[in-house]
Amino acid sequence: MQAQVRPDPPAGDEVSGLPVGWAADLPPERLEAMAAAGRDLLEWRRVLAQTGDNVVGEVLRGESAFYILDHYPKGDVYDPVSHAQWYYHAHDKRDRPDEHGHFHTFLRGRGLPAGLDQSPAARAKADANECVCHLVAISMDRTGWPTKLFTTNRWVTGETWFPASEVAGMLDRFDVRLARPSWIVNRWLSAMLVLFQPQIVRLLHERDARIDAWRADHPDTNDVYEDRRLEVTSELAIDVETLVALVTRRLAG
Repeated sequence: MQAQVRPDPPAGDEVSGLPVGWAADLPPERLEAMAAAGRDLLEWRRVLAQTGDNVVGEVLRGESAFYILDHYPKGDVYDPVSHAQWYYHAHDKRDRPDEHGHFHTFLRGRGLPAGLDQSPAARAKADANECVCHLVAISMDRTGWPTKLFTTNRWVTGETWFPASEVAGMLDRFDVRLARPSWIVNRWLSAMLVLFQPQIVRLLHERDARIDAWRADHPDTNDVYEDRRLEVTSELAIDVETLVALVTRRLAG
């Protein structure tokens, strides 16, 4: 797939997916980290585009075929230092016509903060590292560029469920520093969770609200977390360039 240059995005906090003025509530060090992550994302896109590449192509490099629902790379990517994990896969295009595929990002048990309160739906594991918390999914278009963030119900990934407030505290721990399958992809995903952290926190709280609303509206379900009728629990369209511009303007005063 050829990476393509997108047109200049519109300006204004309203396109960030958050209330107008949201950046004023963030400390300067958080804004600086977001800006640095955004610059890295744009630079990696530029570098890959010079050879007609993109992050999805990096993940699928060497694969003879791309099968629906299979994990890429096989066996997932797991950083034994940070205990962050990710994989890429795709669904049937009839279900997701505008998406090439998406990344799922996780934090495994040994990387979780101490003293967490698991939800009653958590399904704790005997082996601490078998406990895996889903952070966020990132939808990619056919040019290999992110278009959406979303969260899912527990059955989708088989995760150990934690409340949104607990998951929000895990986002900074997603930090993959491995050379394989691609240093750029590993750092790209880590940067995405830095740049879009405010939006991800919002989505996590919307996820929990959606679960509560679904339970109230569907008294026939025995376990809302295993209800196949509820898959995506929150989602938000994103634009990397727009958010980088917003954060940069905020830092400039």
